[in-house]
Amino acid sequence: MSMDTLRELFIDELKDVYNAEKQLVAALPKMAKAASSADLTKAFTQHLEETKGHVARLEQIFEELDLPVRGKKCKGMEGLIEEGKEILEEEGDKSVIDAALISAAQRVEHYEIAAYGCLSSYAELLGHRSIVALLQQTLGEEEAADEKLTQLAEGGINTAAAAAGAGEEDAG
Repeated sequence: MSMDTLRELFIDELKDVYNAEKQLVAALPKMAKAASSADLTKAFTQHLEETKGHVARLEQIFEELDLPVRGKKCKGMEGLIEEGKEILEEEGDKSVIDAALISAAQRVEHYEIAAYGCLSSYAELLGHRSIVALLQQTLGEEEAADEKLTQLAEGGINTAAAAAGAGEEDAG
């Protein structure tokens, strides 16, 4: 893969985020199942549906660019999901696990926000106005998902996690 033009970088990053979104489609149901908070489960389930829409939008972008719909392994998302899987294997207080799931999910959202922000900027510079609109729509949904996770964390999950071990002596 040559990186001599912004178009080449744009296409390479489109392939990367396409694979990232596909990985997330596979991971979100597991996170939803692991969450004990009904609101957190709902947030993961809703974002799964949005993520399927992100995949469809990326496929539309590939078609608009007259490119094959193909991803390239996104090692960043692979690592973030792997960290999330470690949480799924943990045992402990349900509210603490929920707080950890939110933390892992927000890392994913921030990764995606960065990717879509860059892609949108590149598309603008390359004159792909209709593609900018699609990327901005996805960016807005990623930012909203991140905000929802913050609201859940600050709306009680982190407080419940803090209270989980309050009666125990500090082992650290």
